[in-house]
Amino acid sequence: MLDLPLAAYIEDRLPMKRPKSALTKVGEYSALAFLLPSATAVGYILGVYADQALGTRYLYLVFTLLGIAAGIIKLLQQLQKDLRNGDGS
Repeated sequence: MLDLPLAAYIEDRLPMKRPKSALTKVGEYSALAFLLPSATAVGYILGVYADQALGTRYLYLVFTLLGIAAGIIKLLQQLQKDLRNGDGS
């Protein structure tokens, strides 16, 4: 029988997470630095093609804003993950 509560027992059995090195953090954030402009560019390109296909003149702006929003959301998700894990310093 278990003397510990189930949550404590499971927590004791999980492997310890090593803190991320500074080089790992730099790699993750530099990848985000490329993600923001590339998401914007992809949104713009898709919008231009959609404008040409549908004969409109405003979809490039809509898709560009969606690309910017996608990049910002990814950035915020990464920041939340780092702060939640305690290595956001």
